[in-house]
Amino acid sequence: MEKVSEEGLVRGIRQWDLIGVVINSMIGAGIFVLPAKAYGLIGSYSLVAFIICAFVVVLIILCFAEVSSRFTETGGPYRYASEAFGPAVGFQVGWMNWIARISAYATNCNLLIVYLSFFWPAASSGFWRAFVITAITLSLTIINYIGVRNAAITSNIFSIAKLLPLLLFIAVGLFFLSPANFTLGDYPGYGSFSTAVLLLIYAFTGFENAGVPAGEIVNPRRTLPIAILVAIAIVAVIYILIQVVSIGTLPNLSATERPLAEAASKFMGPVGASIIAAGAITSVIGNLNVAILSTPRIPFAMSLDQALPQGVAAVHPRFRTPHVAIVITALLMLGLTLSSSLIYALTVSTIARLLAYAATCAALPTLRRKKDAPPALFTVPGGTFISVVAVLLSVWLLSNSTLKEARDSAIAAVAGLLIYFVYRLLRRRTAAPPPLP
Repeated sequence: MEKVSEEGLVRGIRQWDLIGVVINSMIGAGIFVLPAKAYGLIGSYSLVAFIICAFVVVLIILCFAEVSSRFTETGGPYRYASEAFGPAVGFQVGWMNWIARISAYATNCNLLIVYLSFFWPAASSGFWRAFVITAITLSLTIINYIGVRNAAITSNIFSIAKLLPLLLFIAVGLFFLSPANFTLGDYPGYGSFSTAVLLLIYAFTGFENAGVPAGEIVNPRRTLPIAILVAIAIVAVIYILIQVVSIGTLPNLSATERPLAEAASKFMGPVGASIIAAGAITSVIGNLNVAILSTPRIPFAMSLDQALPQGVAAVHPRFRTPHVAIVITALLMLGLTLSSSLIYALTVSTIARLLAYAATCAALPTLRRKKDAPPALFTVPGGTFISVVAVLLSVWLLSNSTLKEARDSAIAAVAGLLIYFVYRLLRRRTAAPPPLP
């Protein structure tokens, strides 16, 4: 018999389901395009940037592992920040994370169109572009609407389907490496190296979504730390090896929009390029499915805490899913995707997530000191030191954003604050007793 959480949701996501969810959330569009972008910035040093980026992310994930082991409720970083720093900070973290996931959906869905045009050129423009985006978004929304188990099973299928072509790319490509392509040359400048790491963070992001549907995870305090640690180990190894193969087999790596497909065509011919292009499409669809699974749970959790209108926290009586939050989020995702271009808001999305990362890392020592905080089931050795380093690294990455990116993120943050305080004021007025006669 299915267990139902206090929030009215079904606990239908199991250990291996969650590992698949995290892998799907992390491996999306980014790894199919960013190897070329990073190489264009710093050449062969991009391999070093991948390793450093993996190290940074592991430190952040260790903080997430401990903090997430304290909670069984829906919300993820929103829930952690609310418990550690209060509802105002929690709302801001949740709001920015929600915006980040919606803009990332638009980015990934548009990149899906780029890879689909490899097989079907008409898909990249006009009616067919809109049709494909709408059909995919509608299909994934229905899957998530009618039950979390459906979403988890779909995630599992896409996890396997996306890993197979990437593993094939690595296994074959390692036999065709050209050592001359790894010549390092002059050290890259600080600005270009930092920018490359900031861009690569996008390929590693997504693990923060693991804790968002905690109210639908079986034994989340134990399951969450294991899932995100296993997933980052798998993803980091795959990413580093992908960059090795990309550099070693494609001399003009920085000049391509589809680096993995073009590299595969060098050592596996047209069939290899087709396999990678199909793998990219599969990978992105799996990522989009997880986005529609996790993203609506953020406003759902905020609504449960009365930070948003209570109707957003409605649970479907039959499917036991947050159907109102799912529909609202999916409509926003669809609208932004149809109106945006290829890599719209990629770095802005990363900035918003880094803010959530910094807040969660800072929450680790704060929750350790709070006597009334939920106990941790997983404790990181040297956790306070690791959290300080992770926060500083997040600030370093944020400092390398451009003025435009910082401005757009600030606008989103201010909008969130206005919504929070205006809604809070309206609630107080509604709840105030009528004046005495």
